[in-house]
Amino acid sequence: MSSRMDKYKKIHEESQKEEKQPFGFRREIKKKVQSSNNTTNNPEELLDHESESVENFYYEDQASQTNSPKKSLNIKRPRFHFPFKRRAKNPYEQKPKRKRSWKRIILTILVILFAYSIVAFGVGNFAAKHDSSMPAIETQEFSGVTSEDGTKNILLLGSDTRDNISGRSDSMMVLQVDGKGKPKLVSFMRDMYVDIPGVGQNKLNAAYAYGGADLVRQTLKENFGIDCRYYAMVDFQTFEKGVDALFPNGVKIDAEKDMSSYIDEPISKGVQQMNGHTLLNYARFRMDEEGDFGRVRRQQQVMQAVFSQLKNPLVLLRGPYAAGKIWGYLSSDMPNTFVLGNLFNFAKAVGGIERLTLPIDGSWSYIDTDNAGSALAIDTSQNAQAVKEFLAK
Repeated sequence: MSSRMDKYKKIHEESQKEEKQPFGFRREIKKKVQSSNNTTNNPEELLDHESESVENFYYEDQASQTNSPKKSLNIKRPRFHFPFKRRAKNPYEQKPKRKRSWKRIILTILVILFAYSIVAFGVGNFAAKHDSSMPAIETQEFSGVTSEDGTKNILLLGSDTRDNISGRSDSMMVLQVDGKGKPKLVSFMRDMYVDIPGVGQNKLNAAYAYGGADLVRQTLKENFGIDCRYYAMVDFQTFEKGVDALFPNGVKIDAEKDMSSYIDEPISKGVQQMNGHTLLNYARFRMDEEGDFGRVRRQQQVMQAVFSQLKNPLVLLRGPYAAGKIWGYLSSDMPNTFVLGNLFNFAKAVGGIERLTLPIDGSWSYIDTDNAGSALAIDTSQNAQAVKEFLAK
């Protein structure tokens, strides 16, 4: 009787151990116990079978975690085995914050700005090409040449009409953006008496009337040794529209003097905001004692004021649209690849432009000519050397 009670006591103790085991552990034992019940009803065999199941399970679990020799036993791990209870998720537990990648943020901003610039440029260009108030303009034939040092100078021409052949050239400049240091701007006084290829001696601005932009290029090369790769002609209407698109509130500039003669909107001396039309009148004025010398200086002042005020963030946002609009109005042979490839170089102009005006001091004198009236006789070799040193520094 006592032996029988001991057996049932053992069974009771084993059942208590089973309740304390993890869920997967108990399920595996129950499964094996049930399978053993199908084969035997003998309590002693049941107890032996159950003990064997517990021992095998223990060895299997230990072999999976350590390099125990028990791992050599060919014991299959239960398919669904959870040795430990899963910890319930804490609803108040906060996930660790991810560290911000500033490089990724900056890159994203740059991509957005680049995409915006392309779209805005395209919209402005489309608006310019479909502006019925502006007559169409054609690109001229221009046999541009790259300089010996590899720079690609741009010939800038200002005309009083959108007829890009018969109009006069009121202003002539050469802009270099891909050279050393800051962008450089060379201005040429239109009254210089020079040799024009195929024409003879005449004022410099006559070159445009005789042969357009390419003849101006040849004249600058022959007299001053300057090579120009591209050209861009801006007429007065384009200038006004471009300034108003970039600066709706006008360009801040310090006017040198009071101006009223031959100007439909008189200009007073001092700091003021000028719209496109007033700024054009200021740049073109020459009805004073300085004549063309004063006008060239004011043209450079206007260029400097426009570039320096591009630093304004609001202007930069309007810049791509305005640039697209101006590009649509221009007569130019500059490819888009050149402009895009030199965006950084053009942007350097915001920090300032180095300027030179020809003829230089001490290299000219007034003369009266039979075919051009009063003109400036110049020392071409002296001025050519000055240009060479200026562009090379």
